[in-house]
Amino acid sequence: MKKFEHGGDINSFAKELKCEVEQIIDLSSNINFLKPKTNIHNLDISSYPKYDLLYESISNHYNIKRYNIELFNGASSAIFTLFKHFELQDCIIYSPAYLEYKKAAKLFSYKLQKINRFENLEKEVKKNSLVVFVNPSTPDGKYYKLERLMRYWFKQNCTILIDESFLEFTNKKSITKYINEYDKLYILKSMTKFYSCAGVRVGTIISSKNNIKKLKEKEPLWKLSTYDMNYIIEVLKDTKFTKKTIKKTNKNKAYLQEILSSYNFIEKVYKSDANFLLLKLKNIDSKTLQNHLKKYKIMVRDCSNFDFLDSSFVRIAVKNEDSIKALKYALDRI
Repeated sequence: MKKFEHGGDINSFAKELKCEVEQIIDLSSNINFLKPKTNIHNLDISSYPKYDLLYESISNHYNIKRYNIELFNGASSAIFTLFKHFELQDCIIYSPAYLEYKKAAKLFSYKLQKINRFENLEKEVKKNSLVVFVNPSTPDGKYYKLERLMRYWFKQNCTILIDESFLEFTNKKSITKYINEYDKLYILKSMTKFYSCAGVRVGTIISSKNNIKKLKEKEPLWKLSTYDMNYIIEVLKDTKFTKKTIKKTNKNKAYLQEILSSYNFIEKVYKSDANFLLLKLKNIDSKTLQNHLKKYKIMVRDCSNFDFLDSSFVRIAVKNEDSIKALKYALDRI
């Protein structure tokens, strides 16, 4: 597996199986299987986009002042911009975590330290370092109460980057309340996962007014397309979508967890607050499992390239009931 490979490469999977993309059941990608209502047509693309309404929609959605927000061409773009902008020496990533953080740290020559979240959350961090924490986490989906860790990071004068890309799948609280208390805090929000729009590239950084001002000084005037802008404005109008998604995801997740817990070749199903489940396999590895599932055109996420995980770990996304039943049918035949 490639070092920084992600889930969701459905085109390559379909090509390998010599079938149509529509025939694949993609349980590797953690994109919401529900889609919000949209009504986009007759877009005027002859002029440059003006983002005023987009900023207003996002600030209202997150209950944050407009001057606390900067927009990027997707979450990955925001991550790489921040790592370049910070110009720090040390980076601590609470791992396993989204692999783009590790990639960015290496690209910008940070001295990288990885802390195993599963074993030693209390490990000491170096003063004046960059701390990265994904919450809810990936690939296990756990939500952490960060108050105590935040106080420790404050004491260590760390620059803090909290990734809340999966928070909207939960009813948990954001740590946005700290942006006016601590000037070295940055929060990443990605709408790709929750609003089922991987092709729409809009990522949001939330921070203090002064931090956002400094970020904007080095950013281009136009970063998002007219379509990106209008799509997000439209989906945020669907005020019932959040409640509908959480209710349906939790129902299907419970059903999926019940099924997965019944097999003797699955040692553990990790409790998740997000829209995916991490499994630890027993007497079978992830590659063998995926090869078996190929016969049923089912794609799952091999987690062996995550730090502190090995080939016994697999992530399965929560999708519709038919997909879950198809997975059960395949697993019954191992």
